[in-house]
Amino acid sequence: MTDMICVGSISGAYGVNGEVRIKSFTADPEAIADYAPLATEDGSREFDLQLTRPVKGGFAARLTGVRSKEDADALRGVQLFAQRARLPHLPDDEFYHTDLIGLQVHDTGGVLLGPVKAVLNHGAADLLEVQVPGSSKTVLIPFTQAVVPTVDLAGGRIVADPPEGLFE
Repeated sequence: MTDMICVGSISGAYGVNGEVRIKSFTADPEAIADYAPLATEDGSREFDLQLTRPVKGGFAARLTGVRSKEDADALRGVQLFAQRARLPHLPDDEFYHTDLIGLQVHDTGGVLLGPVKAVLNHGAADLLEVQVPGSSKTVLIPFTQAVVPTVDLAGGRIVADPPEGLFE
């Protein structure tokens, strides 16, 4: 498990005075400010964050060290990470997406289906993108209790009961 969790991203400048547009990935979108300081993925920069107002698709915010539209535009696409210790402890049946990536997925009979390549959400529900062993093909599995009854973080594995024909 990683010590840093992605909690949001910068979608670009908001106005001309150095504000940025933030998209929050936290359960309570406004809570992203509570997890500051936030860092870039490589850890080369850290920012304190102050949300200034809600805007379409997220929030306008001020970041330390960002004073102009050019500074803000230069950060477009940057993901923001928080220390795991600053985030809330999750119940046993909830997981940070980053903790699932790389876990080996097995079917209920023990057959290896492949590792989790990514966790996606396109609005309806979470999906596990599983890399098929020995192939460049990936398969999307709904990340629901019915399809994925077991997640064993300590054992590094997931047990799934995917719909018939999905891995053929």
